[in-house]
Amino acid sequence: MGKVLIIGAGGVGTVVAHKMASIPEVFSEIMLASRTKSKCDAIAEKIGGNRIQTAQVDADNVPELIELINNYKPDLVVNVALPYQDLTIMDACLETGVSYLDTANYEPKEEAKFEYKWQWAYQEKFKEAGLTAILGCGFDPGVTSIFTAYAAKHHFDELHYLDIVDCNAGDHGKPFATNFNPEINIREVTQKGKYWENGAWKLTEPHEIHKPLNYPEIGPKESYLIYHEELESLVKNFPTLKRARFWMTFGQEYLTHLRVIQNIGMAGIEPVQFKGMDIIPIEFLKAVLPNPGDLGENYKGQTSIGCRIKGLKDGKEKTYYIYNNCDHEDAYKETGTQAVSYTTGVPATIGAMMFLKGLWKKPGVFNVEEFNPDPFLEELNQRGLPWHELHDVDLEL
Repeated sequence: MGKVLIIGAGGVGTVVAHKMASIPEVFSEIMLASRTKSKCDAIAEKIGGNRIQTAQVDADNVPELIELINNYKPDLVVNVALPYQDLTIMDACLETGVSYLDTANYEPKEEAKFEYKWQWAYQEKFKEAGLTAILGCGFDPGVTSIFTAYAAKHHFDELHYLDIVDCNAGDHGKPFATNFNPEINIREVTQKGKYWENGAWKLTEPHEIHKPLNYPEIGPKESYLIYHEELESLVKNFPTLKRARFWMTFGQEYLTHLRVIQNIGMAGIEPVQFKGMDIIPIEFLKAVLPNPGDLGENYKGQTSIGCRIKGLKDGKEKTYYIYNNCDHEDAYKETGTQAVSYTTGVPATIGAMMFLKGLWKKPGVFNVEEFNPDPFLEELNQRGLPWHELHDVDLEL
């Protein structure tokens, strides 16, 4: 049905390649490209069947990207590289006339923050070019936004309170490791907290607000209010929301490591002099921490991610909880990755499928909640991430 170029050969790229290769009726040709071609070759060899072509590309280099895209001529570029590279890849897509999908919004490398404004600014360019850009098609952001759209479409007349809850109850056996790129992960979870309430953003100190929440099949886990990017688009696209928050679980040992890393300056993004060279502390830290892609083999336990929503239906207050649980060991058996990579890669694959089938295809730049959630969630049930609904329950929030 279509040709796809995947950029990025980390854990998420591994899952996307595996999943796409298993759906030849949709993904007729697949190329996997990254800065290190040997990583792509190893993934392609493991999948087998000559399903995956590979290439080398520097995703920071627009001319290199343009050359690769022009030579391969894909119908869609799936960006699972670093968030720093979103804009260069979008620029290359515009130059070559190819549509675009990613799983995380742009972050400037020199500033520890993320906002959609940089990518939303491409709206007119993509619209005029007749191209589609699908933003944030992982799990969170991604499925959580699609869950919200599904709730609004089928179960509520007005959404009033939204709490996205993300629990990783897995154990990888390491004293300290991050579940995806350490540089991105540490920057994300050490920022000030932020949530939406009564038409304005409220700021909190990092991890200041927390409480135990019960997760299905897992039980109570201490959950911390942090800022997460999908809140920015959800409050824009669902203006009846009075409050929107994001919660994530962290163990005490993890938080202690984070505090030490910050206190000794290892989370810094400004260069420091070392033996006559400029080094960036967090990049050095990334080099010595375990590779997230290597955690899967010994990972046990589950993730549980979902949306707890309160609003109005037929003039009455209603509560609703929609969620997915994913098992680390099951994810590893299927793709050789842990559940955090799996829960991001499967939605990216389905988003690409939605585009190639013409179900999510219109000129411009869109967050996933702006598309029809129904066909996406039908596929999610079939592709390894079944979801569950609970109606009129205690949301604990």
